Amino acid sequence: MLHRDGLVLVIDKPAGLPVHAGPKGGPNLEQFLDALRYGYPRKPALAHRLDRDTSGCLVLGRHPAALRRLGRLFAEGKVEKTYWAVVVGGPRDDEGRIDLPLKKRSELRGWWMKVDPEGQPAVTFWRVLGRGEGLSWIEFRPLTGRTHQLRVHAEAMGWPILGDPVYGRDRQPRPLPPLHLHARAIVLPLREGKPPIRVEAPPPPHMLAALAACGFRPEPETPPSRAAQPRA
Repeated sequence: MLHRDGLVLVIDKPAGLPVHAGPKGGPNLEQFLDALRYGYPRKPALAHRLDRDTSGCLVLGRHPAALRRLGRLFAEGKVEKTYWAVVVGGPRDDEGRIDLPLKKRSELRGWWMKVDPEGQPAVTFWRVLGRGEGLSWIEFRPLTGRTHQLRVHAEAMGWPILGDPVYGRDRQPRPLPPLHLHARAIVLPLREGKPPIRVEAPPPPHMLAALAACGFRPEPETPPSRAAQPRA
């Protein structure tokens, strides 16, 4: 648990765990939400989603009013999301903006996306946090929230995310490592007139070696955020 108050929970989702049940069954995050009631009469529910292989900050609403408020914030683009990724190769510049619309590649596989001028607008800001031999450590800040946005944008720029099994496979090392994409931080302006909730998730173990090769040095751990906030 990264943060808990009367409205929301922010958990550190592990890589490899889908948030919803898939057609083939298997473990998924929703199966475990009942254990996160913390005294409330109903279990929390997802306020948004992360891909199965993406780790990090995931927001849950603790009751219907909280979910409605969170839904508005996400829909209006008021939630600030920061991702860390290790990419193969990397940009020449130190920061920039990607403005490439995205569209479904196939109607039969709705999650499979491509860059298409007729697609939905998709904007991502990025900056380089470190570089290593053949790799770069990138901070992504998506302005929009399209399916696989960061993965498709990175591949379209010529530096696919390390371990991506779908996009930029021809430039990936073999054997393919796990996806190196992590929801590092989230900022929720949840209560009017009060400071926003700011939460960070430590990078997962499978990313540490590649991050270290790009100059990352872990900071001492801090205790989870626990705010005694009233229900709203």
